[in-house]
Amino acid sequence: MIEFLIQLGFIFAIGVSFGSFANVLIYRIPKGESITKGRSACPFCKEKIPFYHNIPIISYFILGGTSKCCNKSISPAYPIVEFLGGIIFSFVFFKVGLSVDTFLVGTVFTLLLVLSIIDIKELVAYDSLNLAALTVALFVYGNFFENIQSALFVGGALAFLRFYLSFILKKEAMGEADVIIGGTMGALLGTKLALVAIFVSAFIALPIVLVLVYILKKDPEVPFIPFLALATFLVFLLDTQFH
Repeated sequence: MIEFLIQLGFIFAIGVSFGSFANVLIYRIPKGESITKGRSACPFCKEKIPFYHNIPIISYFILGGTSKCCNKSISPAYPIVEFLGGIIFSFVFFKVGLSVDTFLVGTVFTLLLVLSIIDIKELVAYDSLNLAALTVALFVYGNFFENIQSALFVGGALAFLRFYLSFILKKEAMGEADVIIGGTMGALLGTKLALVAIFVSAFIALPIVLVLVYILKKDPEVPFIPFLALATFLVFLLDTQFH
């Protein structure tokens, strides 16, 4: 039991660190900034943040949720994303145990989290992140050739669906990024479970779309990546329930 808790604490800490880097991706990529060069800086006064004020989750509470250099309020989104990184890795650890796949799968889901948040904020998906998630997913469980077959099948199926729906609805029904996400889902879950996850994502999204369109009388461009990512995570965790 003690060994398990030590492993869980280690994995959670790794996940939180990945969540911290996820914040860097969320903040810098939409701005076209390098994700490897330069230390983190205050988003308000641009002063460099010392490492001891940049400890994931802990620093936010030590600093009272304010920037030390200019005393401006720091968004709670930063520690929330870091915490979600820890949660993602912890659940993956519960599912697959301590192995290389824990880090591969955790990385894929962290990238999907980044894509989801950017999609919600900007209604855009960056190919660099999308293709990174797909590439890592291809190596999960050491089944590269099987994974790439599933990725091609599911991505291809979504591409066909995209063309048909766009033709029927007379407008863009699905983004190209969703097709790449489909490939990631196929590589990570296999063909059958990926198709289940697509159905689950539509089931989750449908009530929200109906509320927006029929109750609030809006015709919004709904970000769909968060639904695909959430459904993929749920089906991954509950895969035995869907067989």
